[in-house]
Amino acid sequence: MTFMPQSQNSVDPIKLEKLAEVAVNVGLQLQREQDLVITAPVVAMPLVRLITKHAYMAGAGLVTTFYSDEETTLARYQYGSDEGFDRASGWLYEGMAKAYQNGAARLAIAGDNPMLLSEQDPNKVGRANRANSTAYKPALEKISNFDINWNIVAYPNPSWAKVVFPDDPEPIAVAKLSKAIFAASRVDLDDPVSAWREHNANLAARSSWLNGQRFAALHFKGPGTDLTVGLADGHEWHGGASAAKNGVTCNPNIPTEEVFTTPHALRVEGHVSSTKPLSHQGTLIDKIQVHFEEGRIVEAKASRGAEVLNKVLDTDEGARRLGEVALVPHSSPISASGILFYNTLFDENASCHIALGQCYSKCFLGGAQLSQDQIKAQGGNSSLIHIDWMIGSDEVDIDGVKPDGSRVPVMRQGEWA
Repeated sequence: MTFMPQSQNSVDPIKLEKLAEVAVNVGLQLQREQDLVITAPVVAMPLVRLITKHAYMAGAGLVTTFYSDEETTLARYQYGSDEGFDRASGWLYEGMAKAYQNGAARLAIAGDNPMLLSEQDPNKVGRANRANSTAYKPALEKISNFDINWNIVAYPNPSWAKVVFPDDPEPIAVAKLSKAIFAASRVDLDDPVSAWREHNANLAARSSWLNGQRFAALHFKGPGTDLTVGLADGHEWHGGASAAKNGVTCNPNIPTEEVFTTPHALRVEGHVSSTKPLSHQGTLIDKIQVHFEEGRIVEAKASRGAEVLNKVLDTDEGARRLGEVALVPHSSPISASGILFYNTLFDENASCHIALGQCYSKCFLGGAQLSQDQIKAQGGNSSLIHIDWMIGSDEVDIDGVKPDGSRVPVMRQGEWA
């Protein structure tokens, strides 16, 4: 008999089924005979089972799931040898990379406790993150380069729910978080697939306007922020559904409210402050303040998690440079919910954000045909990491800067101008 926590009864089974259907048929657009690799917390097994069912109903070849577990993760930090924190399961990620190379799709279920490692040795956390990022690179490249169709959805893990709603009993916290996930993912609507079709069209129209402007840079101005983000040569804006190199149009993130592109790795100047906490692999990093010179972070502070942040920045040369800039209106449904999710999949869709590290080759004109050397020459960044953090609010204005220096209002007080 399989044991599941009592709080799982707080999750609406009908909406959970709709989320599984959206993940397969909107998020992935899974193809007949295509294999699927799933990663998930073990507590998300109810969603994994439904996704697996819908994947096979869509004609999937083979569905393989890899589970993680919070208790076993903590056991490593409590009882593992010190030397072990410089190791990662490279064999596993090599296998995933081979699966993607052979045409498999990838689906990740988010929902880990954002505070899981907050009491652990930050040196060990930093070393483990670095080892994992290094080992994961062969698989990450297939994803970040959009070689395959991929998708991320979320499940209301009880430990995550208690972080978001600390004053509620666990079943109520789970019910609230699941309701918020379903609303943000549009599966609380009668026809989620049609709703996603309309939403994707709106994001495509916004991307089209930005692409027509051909800005050389974006200038962010707000409390603690005066930042100029140069845009890569030949950059291209995307949002919502995107065509992967394998020809499949997928929605990588569910939910999503962003339009995004690639900054120029050498052309970022000024200072910027985070507007929401960043939850990174079990550590909460709050009130980030960084200063850029010639594209590189030369100074970084945080009121909480500063040691982990600086270890992340030391991952490699590209970790101190930007790989993504994204625009999200302050009135987005996730922002309007008033909920701080402590999870980047959601919080990045409540706010404009930037990402440290690896760029998306997708965000270049003709990106599918560009070599890594060409992407670098046009300003694309390369790194073992890709970490989004939030810099937008209703107090932040954004101007688009043309090559001749003239300016076009893009956002005022967090809304499209």
